Amino acid sequence: MVNYTLTPLGDHAIVIELGNEITLATHNLVQSVVAFLDQHPFDWVTEYIPAFTTVTIFYNPLLVLPKTNQTTSASPYEHAVNQLKPYLDNLEENYSEVGRTVEIPVCYGGELGPDLPYVADYHNLSEEQIVDLHSKGNYLVYMIGFAPGFPYIGGMLEALATPRKDNPRLKIPSGSVGIAGNQTGVYPIETPGGWQLIGRTPLPLFKPESESPTLLKTGDVIRFKPITKQEFDSYKEDEA
Repeated sequence: MVNYTLTPLGDHAIVIELGNEITLATHNLVQSVVAFLDQHPFDWVTEYIPAFTTVTIFYNPLLVLPKTNQTTSASPYEHAVNQLKPYLDNLEENYSEVGRTVEIPVCYGGELGPDLPYVADYHNLSEEQIVDLHSKGNYLVYMIGFAPGFPYIGGMLEALATPRKDNPRLKIPSGSVGIAGNQTGVYPIETPGGWQLIGRTPLPLFKPESESPTLLKTGDVIRFKPITKQEFDSYKEDEA
């Protein structure tokens, strides 16, 4: 039996905590809960958000109450918990479905990756070695957050782990690929941020006008493909 805890968040949300460390095993548990909710939609659930170790379920307090004329002293939260616990009590660590593989082209260094020289110096490596290490890994999207479509991507080599900048930038261009600690990520929109920028992708990760506005989802496998500045410009022209 998997250990989990349930905690109310305000008066219309439940936080399911499935671990306290960012691990692949915990990620699989999170994905298992998401798969269950995808396949068994409760009419009282309005949204659920997976994160590193939790799934937060938002609900309509009126819809979760029993559809009878009988009065009850139980709260909407307690009714929601009672419907979730039978599944959660039988949750097993056997989720193995592999997400989509998404290739992200990246033009590393230069004006598009202004912190690549710093990252290379920090590790006593050449810029080419940093690009080679960063682009040959298979990564996993653990969660989406911070900004619309921003993927928190795990699986980066410890040899590339680099502290955040002491003074965050006020504006980071959309598509910028960064490193912070042992994670890497891509800024979908222009925003402030403190990650070390090593390159930029011309691939849009957030299209608010689309039916599925975010390119990436939790559980996707990411591969970064180095491209030249000319190829970057060609991608941008095709998107225009």
